[in-house]
Amino acid sequence: MTANTLQITGSTGHAVFGLSEAERSREAALREQFAAFWGTATGEPRAIYDRFVGACPVQDGITLAPEETEDVRGWWVQPRRSEPGQAILFLHGGGYVQGSAKAYRGFASQIVGRLQVPALVIDYPMAPEASLPSAPQTALAAWRWLVEQGFGRIAVVGDSAGGGLTLVTLSELARRPIGPSPVAGAVFSPWTDLTLSGASMTDPNVHDPLIGRDYLFDCASKYRGTVPADDPQASPLFGDLRGLPPLLVQVGTDERLLDDSRRYAERAAAEGVPVQLELWEGMHHVFQLDVAHLESSRTALDRAARFLRAAFNA
Repeated sequence: MTANTLQITGSTGHAVFGLSEAERSREAALREQFAAFWGTATGEPRAIYDRFVGACPVQDGITLAPEETEDVRGWWVQPRRSEPGQAILFLHGGGYVQGSAKAYRGFASQIVGRLQVPALVIDYPMAPEASLPSAPQTALAAWRWLVEQGFGRIAVVGDSAGGGLTLVTLSELARRPIGPSPVAGAVFSPWTDLTLSGASMTDPNVHDPLIGRDYLFDCASKYRGTVPADDPQASPLFGDLRGLPPLLVQVGTDERLLDDSRRYAERAAAEGVPVQLELWEGMHHVFQLDVAHLESSRTALDRAARFLRAAFNA
């Protein structure tokens, strides 16, 4: 796989990661597996989704422990050793209508194992049973709980809807700090625009094997409740991005949320936020989950871990 890397800091730019022919073949085979899984899976939709995400393996040497208090419910994903006071707050994806901390333990472990920093993967209220502002309030409560436990250096990480929630959380903390400032944010295919106005939403050259515009519209309608789609709590793309910590944004070029990432990175850079935007050629939505199949997934997570390590050590 080849790469042309360009960091953007206060100006627009991006890094593009090309595909080798061997990797392209692996991606094609994986898409056939996706089609077979979603075409034959039976059961309750949330359980099916958790089986799909939960297939991401837990890294060796990682300890999993449930956490349930009045303020937070989820799972600790812990390495063999770590520096005191450092933690990741991990916010999972699933369109705000599905996903669970338990299902995302394997994915979180892929970051934790590379970084040697523990992650708290939290559950937050799902739509349609709950709507805004329940999820952002839960994320901020988890942040506050981590601070109260003595964690002074915290990064926020999330994928898809959890990536959007990550960016909402970081913006809220920039405006109304709760303890220390976040050291960084890392998001994978973040959903930043619930108005669905990005060009990639309807681009006929985008062949997203996992999510479509109709699905996103349905999820957004359930999650927003009475909150407008362009409200910054729903769509961080339209929020105040000043004062955010260093950000890493990774996205595949063959997914409906491509422009959610590109436009957010451009806006953040224009506000002086240190941003690294990575475009991964031919990759599907949250391809980082597929570490067992794709070199691109493993390389992207290696890069995410290096980014976060630099932020924790800064």
